[in-house]
Amino acid sequence: MTQSAKRSVIEDITFGGRTAEEESEQLAHYFVETEQWRKVWQDEVDVVFAPKGGGKSAIYSMLVSREDDLFDRSVVLVPGENPTGATAFEPIQIEPPTSETEFIRIWRLYFLVLLVEELERYDVQSDKLRAVREVLASIGLTKGVEQKRAIIVRVRNALRKFFSPDSVEAGMSIDPNTGMPSGFTAKATFDEPSVEQEEAGIVSVDRLYEDVNDVLMQEKLNVWLIIDRLDVAFTASPELEANALRALFRVYRLFEPLGQLRLKIFLRSDIWSEITAGGFRETSHITRDMNLRWNRASLLKLIVQRVIQSGRLTESLGVDSGHVIASSEAQQELFNRVFPRQVDAGSKRPATFDWALSRVEDGKKVAAPRELIHLFTTVRDRQLDRIDTGEAAIVEDVYFESQAFRDAHPEVSETRLQKTIYPEYPWLKDWLEALRGQRTQQDTVSLEVIWGTRRVDTEERIRRLVDIGFFEQRGSVTERTYWVPFLYRPALEMVQGAADGLRERAGVSSVVDEDDLERDAEIPTSGGEFMP
Repeated sequence: MTQSAKRSVIEDITFGGRTAEEESEQLAHYFVETEQWRKVWQDEVDVVFAPKGGGKSAIYSMLVSREDDLFDRSVVLVPGENPTGATAFEPIQIEPPTSETEFIRIWRLYFLVLLVEELERYDVQSDKLRAVREVLASIGLTKGVEQKRAIIVRVRNALRKFFSPDSVEAGMSIDPNTGMPSGFTAKATFDEPSVEQEEAGIVSVDRLYEDVNDVLMQEKLNVWLIIDRLDVAFTASPELEANALRALFRVYRLFEPLGQLRLKIFLRSDIWSEITAGGFRETSHITRDMNLRWNRASLLKLIVQRVIQSGRLTESLGVDSGHVIASSEAQQELFNRVFPRQVDAGSKRPATFDWALSRVEDGKKVAAPRELIHLFTTVRDRQLDRIDTGEAAIVEDVYFESQAFRDAHPEVSETRLQKTIYPEYPWLKDWLEALRGQRTQQDTVSLEVIWGTRRVDTEERIRRLVDIGFFEQRGSVTERTYWVPFLYRPALEMVQGAADGLRERAGVSSVVDEDDLERDAEIPTSGGEFMP
């Protein structure tokens, strides 16, 4: 096959966007239906944890795309956040609530409005539902508000007007002469209503949820209220994020007795670790949860499933897509017919797919689908560039060169650092920039010198960098070293090898670099070479 013919096939291959939001229209073709997806689809889990780029938003997006299929199962899907663009909770970041309690009230009213409006959209007719709407209207939450952001604004206004400490209980006015209730403006309360309030028609928010649940039972419907993008919803401060998310999980507990209602939460696992680090009683009660995990087989299927969307490729290779997807062996065989066997030649060098995994793994040994998709997308682009500039020399039995992988890795590294780490953790930027050009293996002593910090501050920085997966922690407590994964090396122009004096302090066994073994070479006494 000529280079131009191969270019036509490569051009037809697409690996999709880095995020589920970027590829929402094509996700149904790419999506890998794992056992974890089955558990969500069959309503076996409510809370999905995953690392950033770990696939939780893909599951969320697939649920939204299959809304009609869910309705055929009598499940009404109610998204609690905008799928793309500005977050619905932007007004909260501008003027944050002052406490976790206030956040609980925001979540409860916000979700209640979403539920009622969705049932009205489905034209559910019920006296109880109309009564719930009348109560919401009494606190300013009237019909016709379609934008989620606008609902949040109205909920905040309702809380200020009717439920703030400065206002009378739930809008109740008091006769100054008798001290007795003389009139009511609002018909809802977050507490159990008093006798006087009940006589005036005031009901608790809990009762409103129970009434909605009764309506669903009558209609033989279930509701899944799903919420994602929580990592971008409350970025104003760590305290705001902690209050919002801890309140969300307390509200999740309030949904449990309501048999027809499910609150399904998709959250990054590192954020969950942060908000529960100081203890969180609700944690032990969250049993319908799942951590998304990817292994080599599922990640290989992820890539191959995208590759075989190319009609030109499957026609050129004469393969049946259904057969490939049904067999992990067939997936590896197809991969080997498309990509080179190795990126770097050598008996101890990894096969191409394992090389790719090692280049996108973080310090926790997590290879996120997002980075892997980005790597292969960039490999495709670099290969097309090499063909167009006349540099390409693709061997006959594959479509890509090893050099395309080597050229792609630095771009993935730079994107991870500049578009994930620095925006997510801006306070870490100075720490990481101080490591630019340094060795890839460090210990507390060497980092203390680089940063010019006291031992206690150095150890705290190390802990935080281990937590986010920038450092891989190695060795015993007495010989502890910190290794920078390949994912971050090019972006920081780091040099392979151990920091000066580290081998003497930690011992040779603690500083063996995986790439030293790949190179089938003896461990140098100091330093190393630049790792692209």
